[in-house]
Parts: sequence; structure tokens; C-alpha cells
Amino acid sequence: MPDRRADLTVPIRVLAAPPKPVQSTTTLTTRAVVAGLLVALISVLVTALVAVPLAAKAAERAARDGLATQTDVVALILKNRRTAASDEKLMQQLRKLDDGTTGFLITGGQPDRTGLPDRVVRQIAAGQPVSERLALVDGSLAVIEGRPLGDGDGVVLARPAGTGMAKQVLRNLWLPLLAGLGAGVLAGVLLGRRLARPIRNAATAAARLSSGDRAVRLQAEPPLEVERLAQSINELAEALATSEGRQREFLLSISHELRTPLTTIRGYAEALSDGVVDATAAPGVGQTMLAEAERLDRLVADLLSLARLDAADFTIEPTDVELVSLVRSAERAFAPRVATAGVLLHADTPPHEVWARTDPVRLRQIIDGLVENALRVVPQGRPIVLAVREQAGHTVVEVRDGGPGLSDDDLAVAFQRGALFQRYQGVRQTGTGLGLALVAGLARRLGGTIEAGHAAEGGARFTVHLPRASG
Repeated sequence: MPDRRADLTVPIRVLAAPPKPVQSTTTLTTRAVVAGLLVALISVLVTALVAVPLAAKAAERAARDGLATQTDVVALILKNRRTAASDEKLMQQLRKLDDGTTGFLITGGQPDRTGLPDRVVRQIAAGQPVSERLALVDGSLAVIEGRPLGDGDGVVLARPAGTGMAKQVLRNLWLPLLAGLGAGVLAGVLLGRRLARPIRNAATAAARLSSGDRAVRLQAEPPLEVERLAQSINELAEALATSEGRQREFLLSISHELRTPLTTIRGYAEALSDGVVDATAAPGVGQTMLAEAERLDRLVADLLSLARLDAADFTIEPTDVELVSLVRSAERAFAPRVATAGVLLHADTPPHEVWARTDPVRLRQIIDGLVENALRVVPQGRPIVLAVREQAGHTVVEVRDGGPGLSDDDLAVAFQRGALFQRYQGVRQTGTGLGLALVAGLARRLGGTIEAGHAAEGGARFTVHLPRASG
């Protein structure tokens, strides 16, 4: 005999756990500090690249001007003291200066020592002043300033060229540059803390919202983006509080609606089990229990339909649908019920065909729901009208009735779950409180819209707008 345990084997598929989101450990303050540091560093580098050459050129120009002034002074002194001993003593003093200045005394067109370029000597001997930014003196680059004294005599002062001027300037600027870098870091810290504070507050508020605290509110503060963030969180908190309040009210009403038929069914079931109900009353008790069970079934079906309405697997199969025949079939289907209720149901349709792009099954579900809703409130002898007409760009299916109708306040909340049910419970006959919400959701999924209004027949009007047929 074969072993049938193998038939009971169920393959088990092990699903990999979803990866945990990686949480960043870098705070906004840290990033702002790093950004401030980078900005300050770039600013310092750009400042150094621009300012140091300019400062070096300015220092070099100042040094040349100083050398020219010094040369003018020496030439003036030599003109007033024209003895060889005094001239030599002055030149020796110039050569001892710490700035590297070297003096050359030209007498009769001949320098007192070698090292000067010949063209400089000739120019001075010819009675022309000399001012050169770079010249080769004793094998080194130097700045030259020369002044003639007359009769082929003259004086020339040479100072080494400022090749290290940029380094010298940079040594003088490093402290201000470092101070600017420190200021950038400090600004980054202050800015990061300032920007992170409202975001931290927003994160705290969001955490409190997720934990169920709906009373949390944020104070709006500049800048504009932070104000908008605070306003959005406050609006979210208010929306959540409103939504949860409506859900609580809806669940309370639904629980009451569930409890009523369950209580009836339980009472009659206990009576049957205790033998209180005799054989002659049993059919009536069964009919009552069946009616209550059907009421429960409608309520559960509406709840399931609402839950599935926005699901991806909710089937919608749009096609070109002829609306006049669809409405006529609905009229025929409800004929026995309206006859029993004493209500006048008729279709108001044009003599020609009217086509729409929709799902016939879902559209019929909308029409049936609206007619069911009307049958509960329309008194005997009053009408229910199923109308079809064409409008610019779309087609219209309309259900009107001669019942008690809706107030302007009712029209604003007609398609909210349980809104009308809560208003009219105990006042007039109501359904599950879900029918109009389900109809509105179906109309939206069909690519159309629905609106509620006042009917010419004196009751309520529900108008469904649908897209035209593709042809």
C-alpha cells in the first residue's frame, strides 16, 4: 500500500528577511561644520592665491620707491660734499645696511668697483638717471636706481630683487588667514546648530505622532522651508486626529450595527434551544433570523468591498458600454421589489443609444447601490428615476428620488463613510452607512466622478459622470 504521507508534504519557501535600513551617523550639525570648514578653507586659499601676489607686488613697488628715494638723498648729499674721503665713507656706510643695499660711486665714467652692467655706467656717465626693476649686479638679480652727479660722475644703489617677497608676505598674512578659517568653523557650528534645531524638533514631533500623540504641534519659525515643515507636520497631526476621530465614530456605529442583528439572532437562537418557541412560531422566527443574517451579510460585504476598493487586484475591465440598455435592464431587475414597496420606478432615457467607456459590472453595482439606497427612504407612491443623458465631453447616469432628500450640510458629507448613518440613525430608515462611500469609490476607479444634489422630484439626486466611449 503506498505511503500517502508524501501527499501531505507542503513545500516551504524561506523568505529572506528584508535588509535593515542603514542609519546615517552623521548629524546635520557635523555636516554644516564640515561645509563651513570647507567653505572657509576654500575662501582662505582663494584669498591667499589672489592677495599674496598683489601684496607681494605692492611690497616690491614700495621697496623700489624706497630705493629711489634713498638714491635721491644720497645723490643730494654727494653733490653737497664733493671730497673723495667723504664720498668713500658714505659708500661704506651704504654697504653696511642690513637690507643688502650696495652702492657704486662712478667717477669720470668709471665705477669704484666692478659688478655694474656697462650700459648702466654709460647711461650715468651720459647724465641720464637709471631705474631698472631687474638687472644683473655681481651675478645676482637686483633692483637698480642711479642718479648722475654731472661731469661723468654719479651714484648707483642696487638692492637684491625681492624673489622671496611672496613668502614674506605670506608669513605676515598667515595669522589673519588662520583667523578667517577659525571664523568659518565657528560660523559652521552656529549655522548647523541653528538649522538642526527645528529639524530635531520636527523629528521629535514625528516620533510622538507615530507613538499616537496627536496633540503635538510645532512652532513655525524662519527660514521659510522650516516654517513649511512645521506647518506640514501640524497639518498632518490635525489630519490624523480628524481621521482617527472619524474612524472611531465609524467603528462605534458599525459595532452597534453589528451588535443589533447579532443580539436578535442570539435571542431567537436561545429561545429555540430552550424550547420556548413552538412549532407554529418557528417559521416566523426563522424568517426573522434569516433577515438579520442577510443584513449582517450586506454589512460584511460592503466592508470587504471598501477594503478592496483601492487594492491593486480590484478588477476593473473598461469597455464601450451602451448605457440606455444597461439602465433599462436595471429597471426590469428592480420591478418586482418596487412593485412590492409601492414605489414608482421608471427610466428617463433618450431614444437613441448613449455610449460610455466603463466597466458594465461595476457601473451596474453603482446603479444598484443607489437604487437600494433610495428604496429604503422613498415612501409609497413616490418616484425613483433612472436617467441617462449626454453632456459635453462625457456621459451621465443619474438616480433621482422623491424621498425626504438631503440638506445642504448632508450633501457636503454624503460620500463619507457613516456620515449620513450617524445623522439619521433612529430618525429614518438607514442602511449600513457604507453604500454611498462604496459608490463614490467605484465611480473614482471607473475614471469618473459622482456628485450629490437636490432632485426635481423633491428628494436626492446622485449624478455619475463617465468618460465617453473610445469610438
